[in-house]
This record gives sequence, C-alpha cells and structure tokens, in this order.
Amino acid sequence: MSTADIARLRERARFIRTETVRLITIAKSGHYTSIFSAAEILSVLYYHVMQLRDDPLWADRDRLILSKGHVAVGVYPILADKGFFPTSWLDNYARLGSPLGDHPDMRKVPGVDFSSGSLGHGLSIGVGMALGLNRKRSPGRVFVLLGDGELNEGQNWEAAQAGAHYKLGNLIGIVDRNTMGLDGLTEDTMSIEPLADKWRAFNWDVHEVDGHNLAALVETFDSLPREGERPQMIIAHTIKGKGVKYMEESRLWHLGHLAGADAEATIEEILQNELG
Repeated sequence: MSTADIARLRERARFIRTETVRLITIAKSGHYTSIFSAAEILSVLYYHVMQLRDDPLWADRDRLILSKGHVAVGVYPILADKGFFPTSWLDNYARLGSPLGDHPDMRKVPGVDFSSGSLGHGLSIGVGMALGLNRKRSPGRVFVLLGDGELNEGQNWEAAQAGAHYKLGNLIGIVDRNTMGLDGLTEDTMSIEPLADKWRAFNWDVHEVDGHNLAALVETFDSLPREGERPQMIIAHTIKGKGVKYMEESRLWHLGHLAGADAEATIEEILQNELG
C-alpha cells in the first residue's frame, strides 16, 4: 500500500476512537479500552479488506461477526460512514428507541450480520455462515473478531474443530490479543496460552501480527489465500486502551464514562497520537 493509503487507514482508526468517546458520552456508559485495542483491526477490515456494497444484504458480501460484541459502539460510526444508515442515528446512541445498542442487533442495524450478547458464540456462527457460503459457491468470506477473554468458553473450541473438519478456507478468525478482560489478565483469570499452538493443533493456519501496525495488518490480511481448505486465524497482539495513555492496560476503563473536559481532553490526546 502507498503511504497515503496507510495514512487514510490511520485517520479512520483515529475516527473510530474519537467517535467512541463521543458516543459513550451520549450513552453515559461504554467499553472504551476494548474498542481502542481493536481500532486498527477494524479500520483495515472495513476500509481495505472486506468486500462490501451499499446493499447490506448483498449475497456475496464478506461478513464480520463481532463475537466481542461490546465493540459495537466503535463499529456504528463505520457503518454510518459506509452509508448503511444515516449518521444522525449516532446522535441518539443507546437512547430509548434507538436501534443502536451496547451490543449490535442484526434485526435493527443495517450492516450488522450477528446479534451478539453473551460472549463466546461468534465463532460457531461464523462456521455456519462460512459453510453456507461454501455450499452456495459464494466468494464471500466470514471474518470473526474474537476477544481473548472469551476463548475460555468451550464452544469456541468446538467451532475450531468444526471449521477445520468442514475445510472452511473462507473462515478467518481474528483474536484481539490484548491480554486483559474485565476480571484482569487473561493468564491470571484462565490461561489460554499457548494460543498459537492450540489453533495449529486444531488444523488452522495461524498468523501473528502487531495489531496496531497498519502496514503489518494489511500485509497479513492480503497474504491470506482466497481459496483453500484450512481456516485462518490471525492473532493480533494489541494493547487494551491503546491511544489513550491513562487507559492503556487498565481494568478501570473496560467499562466507564467520560464527560465534559475529561472527554474533550481524551479526544485531543487521540488526535495528537500518530498510531499505526
């Protein structure tokens, strides 16, 4: 990619972070750090990788399953930017009557392919979608964004086994490996390492990457085979809260609320950072 293309992705990642702060200010509660760790991943997926059209029901589109559905507040601004719904919807985020909730609802929000809630189910949904697309001979691919904390749900590993068994080369998982959940460090709460070896043992191809390095993310996604019989897993090493120093690697901002001068100062810090 050109320097200008990378700069565009960097600007979109910054946009995801600043809009997250703005929307959570409206709702008065939200998940800052989980979105900030995934901002570059979401930027690359939506603005470089995924094949989408203005029609959210286009049969051959790529799908993104937000298994870590609490990042929806960072995805809604992207969907509005892509023209799936009016940007005015954002101004009523999570208010009574708004279609935009803390977790996404595919029945209410154009561009959302999975209604999430309790974590740990997204990869199973992705397996079903990828299998269906294969049987329809569709070129569409299914991307599943997973939190590392949800990987201690056993259902994920049943899905991993099924994905390899059905030879779903059109299934791509992405683990946002920020090493931390609401209860603390993943390795203290319930260890998931050696993570890469586990996916390889389930017959997935594994790619590890710096999840905040835009050029590396682009190169990794672009290297994935368009055809094949092995599902792909990208382990993106990230920092929870990346882009806002006082939030980085902090449990305190997994769920929270900024207002007034604090929100303004946080947005200013994001705008001054040159990430990616």
